[in-house]
Amino acid sequence: MLNAKIGKVGKVLVCGMKNVGKTALIEQLVYGNVNTETELHPTIEDIYVASVDTGRGGARETLRIYDTAGLQGEQAAQLPRHYLQFPDAFVLVYDPTDPRSLDMLADIKTDIDKHKEKKEVPVIVLANVRARSKKDTPPTTPIPVESIMDRANNWCQRERIKHYTVNVMERPSLYEPFTMLCARLHPPQTKSTFPQLRQVMQNRQKSEV
Repeated sequence: MLNAKIGKVGKVLVCGMKNVGKTALIEQLVYGNVNTETELHPTIEDIYVASVDTGRGGARETLRIYDTAGLQGEQAAQLPRHYLQFPDAFVLVYDPTDPRSLDMLADIKTDIDKHKEKKEVPVIVLANVRARSKKDTPPTTPIPVESIMDRANNWCQRERIKHYTVNVMERPSLYEPFTMLCARLHPPQTKSTFPQLRQVMQNRQKSEV
């Protein structure tokens, strides 16, 4: 999935509510070193570089992945302005045991749409089913995970964005969303063929000889 080869670079911002497992998710994707005993500290901002398979016959491209501080409380939808302007793609992460984390994604997506300046910016949503550790405070009003996931699926369908279920403790579950994202950021080069134009040029070259 990953190696040290450096090629084209796509800038991907990972964001969401505090304690949904964003840093653990990226660490697992890039290094594969996260387990139940891993202790990760709150993120301010980190940058990771990964060479990712595009799913096209072994072709790989480079992603620069930006990890951001988790949002909380009144910070909903208040990503710093520069976070909304430079990325080529966004990964929105939520905890399917906490409906607040899903609600926050809707606000973030609205902000992304306001600042994308008419260019197409891929957005995907990840439900991290192993987001919460034993030390974390559970939601005050538990809601069945299936209900939250159904809401997420319906919202993603309306927004026309991809929704994936991942488990940060299972590294292979992270491959598909990032492979798809990398392929979208680096579409295959298509050779434009115009037989009629080529024939005209060949005839012109012959007449000039």
